Parts: sequence; structure tokens; C-alpha cells
Amino acid sequence: MSDLWPGERGTIKAKADFNVSEDVAALRKAIEGIGTTEKTLIDILTHRSSSQKQAISKAYEETTKRVNLCSLSDTLLNVCVFCVHIFPSFFILTFMQCFQGAGTDTNILIEILASRTNKQIKEMSAAFAEVIKKTPMQELKTEVSGDFGKAILLLAEGARDESTNVNADKAKEDAKALYQAGEKRLGTDESKFIEILCKRSIPHLRQTILEYKNISGKTLQKSIEKEISGDLEELLVAIVKCVMSTPAYFAEKIYKSMKGAGTDETTLTRVMVSRGEIDMLDIRAEFKKLYQRSLYKEISSDVSGSYGDCLKMICGGED
Repeated sequence: MSDLWPGERGTIKAKADFNVSEDVAALRKAIEGIGTTEKTLIDILTHRSSSQKQAISKAYEETTKRVNLCSLSDTLLNVCVFCVHIFPSFFILTFMQCFQGAGTDTNILIEILASRTNKQIKEMSAAFAEVIKKTPMQELKTEVSGDFGKAILLLAEGARDESTNVNADKAKEDAKALYQAGEKRLGTDESKFIEILCKRSIPHLRQTILEYKNISGKTLQKSIEKEISGDLEELLVAIVKCVMSTPAYFAEKIYKSMKGAGTDETTLTRVMVSRGEIDMLDIRAEFKKLYQRSLYKEISSDVSGSYGDCLKMICGGED
């Protein structure tokens, strides 16, 4: 399995002169010595690609017959665990979190499935099935229902068209169909929203969103928020946001995780780690554009200690 879709816009890069034995020795010294040298952990885990971290994790376990990170604080432990298990274990850990406790955490489901391509979803599904011995689809079918369930299952099976060609007339047709399924009628035809937003290609949807504004006079997001409610509303709005800009979608999630009293460290950790190797530079740019403040400064003022140091390393610098 390849790295977690690394891109040129990530802040975490593969180390050129990578030596797994040296890293394992350094980690053993940091973890197993008297007290934990957190700086060494942070430095290694935020300056290696996901495949390099998988190699380190495997070699560490083979050498020590254990993974001992228990002396870390809970917050730093979480970020280190996510860093080590970036892929495929990261997806499995994250996906299974949705089903822990009473009910299903639909927010995580929405984040995972609204922001990934068919290829990414299929890679994640294969990894999940290999470890859990059943597919995410099988798991989801027992957990979700109704219109939200239909939409989530369409995304989970990778049903989205992947054509890069955009037919302006068809985009207008879909925009008109969405208008007639929502604002133009009494009651809402949710199935039409699900069909179009969960199955059409991303370039096509981008054009459809523009055409919708011309027809309706308001944005598709505003119409969804007015016409649809609950988990389905949250999912469809997330799809629209990701169609327009996935980095902006994640910048908003990071901002909300730090806004107000207390910090949602689980969401903050998950997003920072999972996007660090993919598009963190773009997320930083969108964050600055949206909130007139650098992500690095926001992290510095919101979280502290080794946990804050780790997130700042993933962030990659000031803008």
C-alpha cells in the first residue's frame, strides 16, 4: 500500500536519508529511558512520510515486542498514535471510532466520506476489510438508515462519476432539477439531492453549483440548509464545501475545533495528522483567508506543551 496520497502541498515529507534502524534506536532511547524525551518523538514522527513511519512502527514492534508510549500525556499519545498509524490503520482507527459508545458518530463518517475520492475510499475499504474481516459497507448497513443512510452508502461504495469533462447543459439541467426538488416545491425531494450530489463528478458539481446560483439567486448550500435537516443536511453541505474547496472545508473544521471554551482535541488531532502529508499548505492558506489569522498562531494560542509543539511541527510554519 502506498503512502496516504501524499501531495506536493503537504508539510510532512519523506526523509531523504531515512534509516529505520537509527530511528528505532532513537525512539527506544526516548521512550524506554528514564522519562520520555518527547522532543525526539515529535521530531521523528513529524518528519517522516507515512510509509517510513509504518516501517519504523513495524521494526520497533519486532525489536521490542511491544509498543510502549504509556508515559506520554493523553493528548500527545493520541497524536503520536495517529502519526504512527497514518495508513491504513489510521482509517481503521478513525472509522471504528464512529461506532464506539451509544449511537453512531456521524460527524466522523461525514468527514471521511465527503472529502475523499473513489480511489481513496476503495483503498481505505480494502484496508478495513483486511483487518476487520468485513467491509465498511457491511458495517454501515447496520448503523445508518433513512435518506442519510442511502447517501452515506452511495459514497462508501465509491459510486461517484470520475469524468473530468464538464457539459454545461447537463450541469444546468441538474441545477434546475435541484431547484425544482427543493425551493420550487412544497416539501423536498431528498432523493434528487442525494442522486446528484453523491454520484456526479466533482468538476460537474462545481459547474452545477454555479448554475444553481444563477437559477435560484441563492447558493446551493443555503438552499440545502433551508430545505433539509439533520445528518443529511450536514452531509450534503459537507459535499458542497468539499466540491468547492477541500482545504477550506478542513480549515473550517480546524477553526471550529479550537473555537470557544475548550478544544476538541480529537478532531484537531485527526485533521492535522491526516492532512499533514496531503494539503496542509493549502489548508493554512485557506485558514488565513477565512479567519485573517495564521493557523500557526491559532495553534500557538490554543494548545500548549508537547502536544502544541507537535501540532505546530505538522502545521509547518508561520504564514
